[in-house]
Amino acid sequence: METMTADAARRTALAAQGFADPRPTGPPTRRHLQKALSRVQLLQLDSVNVAVRAHYMPLFSRLGGYDPALVDDAAWLHSARRPRLLVEYWAHEASLVPVEDWPLFRWRMRRFEERYARHVDRVRRESPGLVEDVLAAVRDLGPSTAGALQAALGGVGPKVKGGWWNRSDVKVVCEYLFAVGALTTGTRKGFQRHYDLPERVIPADVLAQTPDDDECARRLTLRAALAHGVGTEKDLRDYYRLQPAQSQRAVAELVEAGQLEPVAVRGWSHAAYRHPQARTPRQVRGRALLCPFDPLVWERARTERIFDFHYRIEIYVPEPQRVHGYYVFPFLLDGHLVGRVDLKADRATGTLRAQGAFAEQGVDTRRVAAELAGELHAMAAWLELDRVWVGERGDLAGDLAAAL
Repeated sequence: METMTADAARRTALAAQGFADPRPTGPPTRRHLQKALSRVQLLQLDSVNVAVRAHYMPLFSRLGGYDPALVDDAAWLHSARRPRLLVEYWAHEASLVPVEDWPLFRWRMRRFEERYARHVDRVRRESPGLVEDVLAAVRDLGPSTAGALQAALGGVGPKVKGGWWNRSDVKVVCEYLFAVGALTTGTRKGFQRHYDLPERVIPADVLAQTPDDDECARRLTLRAALAHGVGTEKDLRDYYRLQPAQSQRAVAELVEAGQLEPVAVRGWSHAAYRHPQARTPRQVRGRALLCPFDPLVWERARTERIFDFHYRIEIYVPEPQRVHGYYVFPFLLDGHLVGRVDLKADRATGTLRAQGAFAEQGVDTRRVAAELAGELHAMAAWLELDRVWVGERGDLAGDLAAAL
């Protein structure tokens, strides 16, 4: 078994995520988008919009300023000349995944069928025919919100008393049908999901695929390995939130087939696995701000193991108890996480607000501040904000204000 240094594992992980590639010199195109997607494999969706929606930021981190319509068109539009690239499903969390990967989640659809049976059984008892009526309404109306469907069906269904977020019965049915693959997202407007039939969104040859649970697990594990470069079994498992036994079996089978390479990483307490296509650059240069839902850092234990960077999202922490802020972006510089900044896009005043800025121990704070200032200016321009403002919180705030 080959042994890797922890530093080599870090560079391998960065290369796998696209951070060893130079940013485009001109405006990023659909081809740049596809290359970035081939690295990260998926884009996590999240409702928080304090700075920028989570599914847009990872591409800015890797490509620099790009037109967000590239993502919107890839996810929500289809034409013969520019076919839809992405579809929504539960992957890491709610995520945009390549259209061709949708059948790989049939194992999860089958499990959701069992998991939500009691909710749907209650709806079937209290509102007979509602499941069939929702499907028929979507078929007739096209992409529709749960609210539009409820209105079209005459306001059917009482509010759910406790559980399942107090959603209406129509919303319960829509989410159930989405979870089991009978509905998908046709488009989003104002981040609101518009449900549609899979056959109007996903190509027939993709929709017809029915891989069994083990094949789904192997193929998703291999995609996770490609996105990681090198990682432990638990790292690979977390990327698509596989079950432990399912993931362990998939890893063992891929190793036996020669599709994963077992390696030992110095300082790691668990065995690691490397994708055969993974590369280890001699150095990684460049800078990037990473949103809390960037796949490079979303698994916090892995982030700490690889970068010696303790990171927690503090959205749900009461404000007086927050250490770094509400929506904190780690800052990547030349292959290391060297600081973090609490960001808010104040669209009313056209300002990107750096409400707190913090340096990691032992870094050159003036250089970090200068590079961070440049990236904040680039992000502000991308978000069409006029200026960057820095608050007083954090040991990097003074140098950052001076650099700006």
